[in-house]
Amino acid sequence: MPGPYSSDHGLGADGPPFTDTHPSEPIPTSAAHRPPRHAVDRAPPTASYPGPPPLPYPRRPRRRLFVAAVGVALAIAALTVVIVHGSHRVPATQGGAFSDTTAKTAIQNYLTALEHRDSETIARNSLCGIYDAVRDRRSDQALAKLSSDAFRSQFSEVQVTSIDKIVYWSDYQAQVLFSMRVQPATGSGTRNQVQAIAQLLSQHNQILVCSYVQRAAGTY
Repeated sequence: MPGPYSSDHGLGADGPPFTDTHPSEPIPTSAAHRPPRHAVDRAPPTASYPGPPPLPYPRRPRRRLFVAAVGVALAIAALTVVIVHGSHRVPATQGGAFSDTTAKTAIQNYLTALEHRDSETIARNSLCGIYDAVRDRRSDQALAKLSSDAFRSQFSEVQVTSIDKIVYWSDYQAQVLFSMRVQPATGSGTRNQVQAIAQLLSQHNQILVCSYVQRAAGTY
């Protein structure tokens, strides 16, 4: 005889059919099994994986720094010694080419050429080493004659008395300050310690006077 419940509910004949009236709502729990509020609210956030600990930065040993500093100091000291030693050797190296005696002789020969209107010697010195390579020397000899005329209008006789200072520019060049005794062309008294400057060039075993400038002002 069929009971009050139909046998077609699909869950068995021992219980009533299951009906879910609110399938989207959570299943209520009793207060005894509910977790405390502070445990839910204050739960710490999930920490990320920190990874391996950082390796210590390798520090340069102090010994290497000390050795490097000593090396730099020694290099600077060696360079200073070379510079000082080289500067001290310049006059000694140039002593053979530009000694007081050779400079005095070269300047005296140039002044004598001006005094005697030797245009070839004057032009050879004034061209400062390129005289033999110049094809047309007429303008240079004409300029040499003008220089001689200007010199002769000032002095009738000149004698180099001393070399006051030699300044070396290179292995072959120097600037010389010298003193001379001059006899003015006007016939007045002899003047001593008249200074002038000459620029010298050493080439092919001869010393050339590339330029000559008198420091004393006035006409004699």
